Amino acid sequence: MSTNRTYPNELDEFNAIIESDEDYVRYLEIKIKQLEEEKKKLQLKIEYYRSEIEKLLSPPLIEATIEYALPDDKFIVKSSSGPTLIVYALNNIDKSMLKPGTRVMLNQRGSVIVDVIQEYQDVYVQLMEVIEKPDVKYEDIGGLSEQLRELREVVELPLKQPEVFEELGIEPPKGILLYGPPGCGKTLLAKAIARESNAAFISIVGSELVQKYIGEGARIVRELFQLARKKAPAIIFVDEIDAIAARRLEIGTSGEREVQRTLMQLLAELDGFKPLDRVKVIAATNRIDILDPAILRPGRLDRIIEIPFPDKKGRIEIFKIHTRKLKMKDMIDYGKLADLTEGFSGADIKLVVTEAGYIALREERKWITMEDLLKAIEKVKSKKGIRYNELNSKTTSLGVFQ
Repeated sequence: MSTNRTYPNELDEFNAIIESDEDYVRYLEIKIKQLEEEKKKLQLKIEYYRSEIEKLLSPPLIEATIEYALPDDKFIVKSSSGPTLIVYALNNIDKSMLKPGTRVMLNQRGSVIVDVIQEYQDVYVQLMEVIEKPDVKYEDIGGLSEQLRELREVVELPLKQPEVFEELGIEPPKGILLYGPPGCGKTLLAKAIARESNAAFISIVGSELVQKYIGEGARIVRELFQLARKKAPAIIFVDEIDAIAARRLEIGTSGEREVQRTLMQLLAELDGFKPLDRVKVIAATNRIDILDPAILRPGRLDRIIEIPFPDKKGRIEIFKIHTRKLKMKDMIDYGKLADLTEGFSGADIKLVVTEAGYIALREERKWITMEDLLKAIEKVKSKKGIRYNELNSKTTSLGVFQ
């Protein structure tokens, strides 16, 4: 039955299809359900934003480590902010989980244990692992055949064939120290070992272990070796180890004492109660003269290898490595190049080849000649002379060479 009833403005679009009061009531019921659904969605949004505001306004929790459990559910904890506290734990926490060494969360206001932190690896330590292997191979290293042989004997052989040492009844060395002038191949050797050995490679610079807060450097060293044991077989490469392993003095600043704590943790990891479990340590430095004797003794860095300036044969090998991809116009007299580069390091020889390429680019050529290499040698020699004169003048003014 049709009707001439007038409907509200919001129903104007439905006037054509609503023909009775029953249709109008049914429409209102549907509309109410739609509004209720929309109300629920808005309430959920309100709850979400209210919880986010509460998170923003709530005080942060403090990370702490349990050191000792006392009677009456009291615990001695070392907070990350510094002080050692005696605190209680909430009743809803499983007390069997609260053991010495467990990381917990403390309420900032009452310093009460509110939760247990699950075991995790410090991201700072995880980033030290080299995931993508370097592109340096053994054949890319020239003039260091004897040093490379010793390095492989100490590092690679025990990791790949540990049964050989078990049959002989000897314990393989734990670590190796590479020392020598800058640019002679210490880091290059470590890169080659990282690529050729099927072991996890963890690389760190000694200065990265020098931290601001007391105990942080020692903690990083401890977690570094924990990661290596977990990833075993593994290699730890510590470059510029003199940053933390300099000779200890009786008198020093608080910063120097903190560096000494880090060194003592490193010594304990190298030769402590916990075995290294197929973990090898490679350290490199330019200043072996300032290293602490404790780290050089057998049982820690067992093998000490000098990486000197290359001799004539070594310079010829390095020139062949760096020029094998060059587009040459004429033959290369490697003997003459080696004679002219007496006292050059491997990095200097690489710079010579690069400078020869730039000389060809300036002359708009796509090939390199022997003459370009000779000009490049003279240019590098002049730069080396400038660097040496500047260093000599500075050290003389400081009274070093006087």
